[in-house]
Amino acid sequence: MKRKIIKINEEKCNGCGLCARACHEGAIVMVEGRARLISDKYCDGLGDCLPVCPTGAIEIIEREAEAYDEEAVKKMVSNNEVINNVQKETIISCDYCREIPRGSSMEIAAQEKETESKKNRSKLISELRNWPIQLRLANPAAGYFQGADLLIAADCTAYAYADFHNDFIKGKVAIIACTKQEAYDYCKEKLTEIISNNNIRSITAVRMEVPCCQGIIEAVKEAMLNSRMIVPYQEIIIGINGELK
Repeated sequence: MKRKIIKINEEKCNGCGLCARACHEGAIVMVEGRARLISDKYCDGLGDCLPVCPTGAIEIIEREAEAYDEEAVKKMVSNNEVINNVQKETIISCDYCREIPRGSSMEIAAQEKETESKKNRSKLISELRNWPIQLRLANPAAGYFQGADLLIAADCTAYAYADFHNDFIKGKVAIIACTKQEAYDYCKEKLTEIISNNNIRSITAVRMEVPCCQGIIEAVKEAMLNSRMIVPYQEIIIGINGELK
């Protein structure tokens, strides 16, 4: 049958995943960093995913497509809710950091880095332009949020990445948080308030590669959807050895 259905331009997709979150039917999934329609029967063609896409990668077209299957959608959504609850519990109770083996290889690597840093040491300048920087202490009505390019970083990232100020904080308003130490819902709601009320220009989210750090990314994305303020977004991952992933 010929009907309305979404079309995703993978070349325009920046991999933010907002469309997948906005799709109540679960018709969109992220595959290798790009959004994809998994089956015609899951897409109702209403286009809830269109307004949240920051790059305009999604459009509604009319073509031959399998009929929308409401019963199949209900079954899949029910399964996804179970999976998502398990994933959120995994984020909260992540033991990755406690399982890193204590070995001389980590200590030797640290010593090598220290020697190298001494050779290239120069006076560093702080790029911080707002205070406080902890999410739980930040006032969503603070003037520096208005029209800001917002950096939302997991707590550990600034310690792991040597040139964090110059590469990430410079020119941005910085907020740090950790959904393992603070309630996930609290982080999501506080970020929603900041994004909703301040005409934010862009968001950069930085996290560590460890699984528990995914929580802050999920909170940022839900906050963007809840605020209905979709802005240019990028996500950066830092390895536990301080390298960009």
